[in-house]
Amino acid sequence: MSPRDLGGVVVAAALPYRADDAAPAGLAVDYDAYAEHCRWLVENGCRGVGPNGSLGEYSSLTDDERRRVARTAIEAVGTDGIVVVGVHGPGAHQARYWAEAAAEDGAHGVLCLPPTLYRANRGEVLAHFEAVASAGLPVMVYNNPFDTKVDLTPDLLAEIAQIDNVVAVKEFSGDVRRVLEIRERAPELAVIGGADDVVLESLLMGATGWFAGFPNVFPAESARLFELATAGKLEEARALYEPLVAAFRWDSRTEFVQAIKLGMDMVGRRGGPCRPPRGPLSDVHREQVRADMGRALAALGVA
Repeated sequence: MSPRDLGGVVVAAALPYRADDAAPAGLAVDYDAYAEHCRWLVENGCRGVGPNGSLGEYSSLTDDERRRVARTAIEAVGTDGIVVVGVHGPGAHQARYWAEAAAEDGAHGVLCLPPTLYRANRGEVLAHFEAVASAGLPVMVYNNPFDTKVDLTPDLLAEIAQIDNVVAVKEFSGDVRRVLEIRERAPELAVIGGADDVVLESLLMGATGWFAGFPNVFPAESARLFELATAGKLEEARALYEPLVAAFRWDSRTEFVQAIKLGMDMVGRRGGPCRPPRGPLSDVHREQVRADMGRALAALGVA
């Protein structure tokens, strides 16, 4: 893969905290544990990590914490993988600021939503990504119409793809039909699977990457799934994928951060609590996650 290619399995790395009464909500970022987690993901076959995404709880961090989280990931991964930093912001000036900081800190690329607090129109979306791309790093735009209320449709992506430095789209609409349509309308744009529970379908339709959540729990198995799918080994890929899908579906639910962190706890990793506004899982959801994870672990021979 070229330096501007942001494909492969890039994990939206979950963020561990430690108790600290002086920190926001009594939880301080545990940078040492985060560095260890980023290294572990790459050592287990993932191509890289994505700090400061939604799963990394960027919106719950102070500006100083957010910058240090990105720097921690970049330093931890070193030359062994890539780091694609989330630069989401309410407006173009905030997102561009974070993109410029990522460039200064040595990131390989950035991931960016449309404006996060405002249902932007077409022209505003284009201006937003133009500002982010001006920082000079390869940009993966992020289509998450559920949270932003802005849908980066294939025809809009064809326009966005004309912006210098925009190289990929993380597609989270859940509609795998879009993979082919994006490839038709914007052939220069790499399509990256963004929803874990349709990743195999997306890869079979020509996605070249997976910006992933549950590989925080199953990195080696996820890397193997990506290899099988991109090599066209459908039967082997399905045999690995199907037992994991029930757990993967949590990646597309409101409680995805808490669910993935619980999954990490269940395999002996450091998941732990979230900062507000995210609270703990309800008892019902906790038991559902445990059951779905249990089936996955049993299939993998872990349970």
